[in-house]
Amino acid sequence: MLFFTQCFGAVLDLIHLRFQHYKAKRVFSAAGQLVCVVNPTHSLKYAPTRCAAAQASTEQDILPPCHHHEAVHDPQLVPCTCPLFSCPWEGHLEVVVSHLRQTHRINILQGAEIVFLATDMHLPAPTDWIIMHSCLGHQFLLVLRKQEKYEGHPQFFATMMLIGTPSQANNFTYRLELNRNQRRLKWEATPRSILECVDSVISDGDCLVLNTSLAQLFSDNGSLAIGIAITTSKAHSSEAEM
Repeated sequence: MLFFTQCFGAVLDLIHLRFQHYKAKRVFSAAGQLVCVVNPTHSLKYAPTRCAAAQASTEQDILPPCHHHEAVHDPQLVPCTCPLFSCPWEGHLEVVVSHLRQTHRINILQGAEIVFLATDMHLPAPTDWIIMHSCLGHQFLLVLRKQEKYEGHPQFFATMMLIGTPSQANNFTYRLELNRNQRRLKWEATPRSILECVDSVISDGDCLVLNTSLAQLFSDNGSLAIGIAITTSKAHSSEAEM
């Protein structure tokens, strides 16, 4: 009986995922778009992370955020960039992707345009939805967070971070698009470097921000489909042509 129950539950989960894919395809009907169903993860931080501690220390020291440590470290090493955990890992920028995939099990999709389908939007804050996006020879980290910026008023924050340097990030433009019930909302900006803290981007409001009522307008049975497109910036394209 226990075996049957577990198997039946697995079948129901599979049917649910297939249904989520169908809904996303219905919302974003453009051919060739990949759909990634992303389940929520309750953040295990919000106990102060090393990144947050580093930012606090800059109020007293003239050091850039996210790079200040009590001990002396190799300046070429970067801390773990996953916003979900207070992870003690440090490594070189080129192995960040491997760490995120192997240690934190973050999925990665390839393609210039994909659909990010976040499930269970009704869950209480703080909650994160995260994937990696491989495109144009680089990897990007998309973070959707439900967080109470003011007590009792949760908001949704979505941003794209390049797993690279700030100068590399300036070469790209990302677009986030919500489209449902004859309504369309777009956010277009230059991605921030993963060397910057995701918390800083969210606290600064330099990202797509949705209040609860606006998120409900674009959600479908508790799921929010976000179309993602990444292009090279016009300035970078002009320089390449010259």
